[in-house]
Amino acid sequence: MTSDLTPELLLQAYASGIFPMAESRNDDEIFWVDPHERGVLPLDGFHISRSLRRTIRSGRFTVTVDRDFEAVIDGCADRAETWINPTIRRLYSALFARGRAHSLEVWEGAALAGGVYGVSLGGAFFGESMFSRRTDASKVALAYLVDRLREGGFTLFDAQFLTAHLATLGAIEIPRADYQALLAEALGTRGDFTGAGPVPAPQTLLQRMTQTS
Repeated sequence: MTSDLTPELLLQAYASGIFPMAESRNDDEIFWVDPHERGVLPLDGFHISRSLRRTIRSGRFTVTVDRDFEAVIDGCADRAETWINPTIRRLYSALFARGRAHSLEVWEGAALAGGVYGVSLGGAFFGESMFSRRTDASKVALAYLVDRLREGGFTLFDAQFLTAHLATLGAIEIPRADYQALLAEALGTRGDFTGAGPVPAPQTLLQRMTQTS
């Protein structure tokens, strides 16, 4: 089955509401996941704490888009336990080459401090994984990603599973049927990830967040 997987099949899976995972980095097999309860991050409900506001305002981090997708997916896999195996990496790299997967990088100087990557389809963005090598780097990545999705006309940010970390940022859990309805609506629209404009200055980002959250 793994050898039959293609980027096109992967996009069809997302459109159906399922996504792939592997048991570990050393497991060659892929299985499909369709959670009963789905984690989503409402684009008008992202929560920025005071400490995160201070971090963003400080200008400590620099944010880029689609600058180093391979480094981001490798950063996400660089942990003791990961579901990102070579097949997953190959498929998402192929989606990136087709303009269907995207990354957002957070830099501290010349060092990659954190990032997030995912898949765009219609007006839906499917967040796959994120990582952080510095305090708040992944939160900064998510704040800038939410802003980009809003500016690009997306209506659904699929977080797959609700975690305690995501819950502090405004993510919620919804039943599968509700998720399917949101997905169908989002697939009927068109989000534009790359056409959402340049990465905003920290103050601009915070002003936008204040206006919409």
